[in-house]
Formats: sequence, C-alpha cells, structure tokens
Amino acid sequence: MPHRTSSPSPARPVYARGGGERRTPLYAVGGETLVAAPRPENTERTRGAGLRTGAARARWLAPYARLFEPPGRRAFTLAGLLARLPAGMFSVSAILMIASVHGSYALAGAVAATGPAASAVVAPLTARLVDRYGQARVTVPAVAVAVAGMLSLVLCVRYGAPLWTLFAAQTATAATPNVGGMSRARWAHLYRGSSPRDEAARHAANSLEQAMDELCFMLGPVIAAVLCTSLFPEAGTLTAAVLLFGGGLLFAAQRRTEPPVARTGKGTPAVAPLRVPGLPTLLAVFLATGAVFGALEVVTVAYADGLGHQAAAGAVLALQALGSAAAGLVFGSLNLRGPAGRRFALCTGAMAALMTLPLLASSAGALPVLAPALLAAGMATAPTMVTGMTLVQRLTPPARLNEGMTLAVTALLGGVAAGSAAGGWAVEHLGASWGYAVPPAAAVLAALIASAAAASAAGPGRGAS
Repeated sequence: MPHRTSSPSPARPVYARGGGERRTPLYAVGGETLVAAPRPENTERTRGAGLRTGAARARWLAPYARLFEPPGRRAFTLAGLLARLPAGMFSVSAILMIASVHGSYALAGAVAATGPAASAVVAPLTARLVDRYGQARVTVPAVAVAVAGMLSLVLCVRYGAPLWTLFAAQTATAATPNVGGMSRARWAHLYRGSSPRDEAARHAANSLEQAMDELCFMLGPVIAAVLCTSLFPEAGTLTAAVLLFGGGLLFAAQRRTEPPVARTGKGTPAVAPLRVPGLPTLLAVFLATGAVFGALEVVTVAYADGLGHQAAAGAVLALQALGSAAAGLVFGSLNLRGPAGRRFALCTGAMAALMTLPLLASSAGALPVLAPALLAAGMATAPTMVTGMTLVQRLTPPARLNEGMTLAVTALLGGVAAGSAAGGWAVEHLGASWGYAVPPAAAVLAALIASAAAASAAGPGRGAS
C-alpha cells in the first residue's frame, strides 16, 4: 500500500529529490499525496552493465574479426602459425640438447647464436628471391635446406661429432624462410590502400602477427623444455624440424592470398631498402631489441637450471611472451594518433624500464618471484615490435617489401645472436642472477637510438607520420 502523508499541494504530480534513486512521482489526490514505491533499478543496471561489457568486448575484437571475413585468410594465418612455432622451440631445444651432452652453456649459447648470425647474410638474399620469384617458389626449397640443417645438428650431437660440425649444421638453419615477414606482406598487399580503414586494418594485422609471434615464443620454449627433459635431449629439435617442414609446405600452398611479384618499370629498379632514409636506424633498434630476447632466453634457462628446475625454464619464459602477446592484442585494438616515430621511442623506453624487473627479482633466488617479473617485462615488447614493423612497411618500396621486413627480422635475429652469446658469457663469469643485467642494458641502447631518431626527424616524413 502506498505510504500516505498530508500535504496542501494541488492535485498534480510532483517529484521527490535526492536519495540517489530515480525521481519518484508524488500523486496529489484530494488533500493527500500518494508516494509511489521507488522503481527497482538493480535489474536494469545489471542488464545495462552486461550489455556495455558485451559491447566493449565486441569493439575490442571487431578489428580482428574484420580481417578474416574474406575467404582464404584463416588458412594462410594458421599455416604460418604452424611454420613459425619452431622459431620458439629451436633455440631452447639446441641449448638444452648441447648443454646436456657437453655440459657447457657457453658452448650451447655460441652454437645457438650461429644460426641467427648466419641469417644476417642468408635471410635478406632469400627474401630478395621471394620478391623476385614469389613466396611459394622460394619457400619450399628454403624449408628443405633448413630442416636438413636441423637434422644434421641432431646427428652431430647424438654421435659425438667434432665441435666445428655443430656450428656448420647450425649455419644451414639460416635458410629458414621468414614466414612471419611473408605473412605480413600478404596483409600489406590485401590492405594496400591509404584510407583510414586500410591503415587501421594494417595496424590490427601487424598486432595480430606480433601476438602470434609471441604465442610461438610462449608455447615453443615450454614444448621444447618438456620434450628435451622428459623424452631425450634431441626430441625438441626433431619436433621443430617436423613442424617447420609441414607448416612451410602448407603456407606455400595458400596461393589465393599470395601477393603477386611486384614489377618495376624497365630501367628503374626499386631502391634498395638499406638506402632508404631512416631504415638503417630502425634496423639498429631491432638489433638492440633482439639482444634483449637472446640474453633473456639463455640467462633464464641457466637461472632455472641453477635452482634445480631446468624443466620449468620454458614455462617461465612463456610468461614473458604471454605478457607481450596480451599487450600486443590490446595495442592492436586501439585507434592510435600522432607520429609513429615518437610512439616507437616511447615503446622502447617502456621496454627498457620494464626489463629491470627480472634483474631485481632474480636476487631472490626463486622462480615464483621471477615469473611475474618476466610477465610484466614482456608487456612493452609487442607494442615496440608492432610500431617498428609498421614503420618498416611505410618506408620500404613495395617491390622489395619482403626484403625490407626480412632485414628487420634479420637485425632482430642478429641481436638475438649477440644477446645469446653475451648472456652465456655473463652466466659463466658473473652468475645467472647478474646475467639479467644484459637485457636492460640492450633495451636502454634501443631506447636511446629510437629517441635520437625521433628527435632528429625533420618534419612529418613517411616514417614519422
């Protein structure tokens, strides 16, 4: 029953104020006012909150959902993911395999560094062939050579071959094609326009590709560590060879989305990427960033081994990739404005700051303390890579796009090689805990180069806009 209060108000509706509820109507009848019961709003608010949450989730996923609406895109994306998974496995597998047989992380780090170092020469040549003859015609023979190198390394370690054969076999793996670069080239071709819609799609595609790279480096070390420690030392490398062979062939078979070979006018060859203003500076940043990854990998494996938890090394490394993948997906859903060069400098600065966390956490001598530090440290790496790859795509001539992106990956792998060697040396001579000083030092170098490039850029050039 309505509550009755006396009131001299006229016979018309008036409204109560305050109380945080919706204004309640007071119906004046005769000399009394009938106060209607307050409307229940909890159900409406809960329903509204659910709708807002669902709408926010839909907006967050919408840029990625639109990428896969046309046919053929899921196929090359999944095949590329399968072919890239060995990239996260092979280094850890080689380190565990060689260290378990020869008992030296310095040797293991040096051998693991040989492949990326050789890629600095081989990979750009392979990418140049891709630009000239197409992805499918080059991918198949390149995968065959790389798999042969992996199998040779297994045989050399298994049967105690001379140490120089380990380096020779590892060098052959440099023929591994840059599947990630070729996948990004497909997206760049599919969204090659200059409209805001195409630019947003390229940003989302680059973020998705980076997240898949991080997924490979998240799952790869875990798979490698489990296989090498629970089965036999060579199991990780053998599995990586099988995945690369199968994934590479499947990727090459996706001809519908393969970009056509770009033709330049007769007598006017495309400018070499290394001669494009601004690109060498970007490559220097990628080189320093790669050193962060290479050192972090070797040092973490040695740190976990020193605590008697070698099998957990892959899982701990996966947390760094998990943080990076999550940050990359969120980054890709944002509508970014402002100069990309300045954003690149900010991302590298954040990476340098976050990479100090594993160094601080390693002094505790416990993996549960190190794990969240690695998770947080990874959150700036994907935005750095996404922004850097976007700048490379803007700067590189279309006829040599695969070569330009492969040069970026090659610089990254060269940095991984240097970081692996530096990390292995630091572990041997300073201890695993102090080995964590190498990643932040390399990240600071990357931030300094990116900041200097952003500060010296004159005007809103292609690489800065």
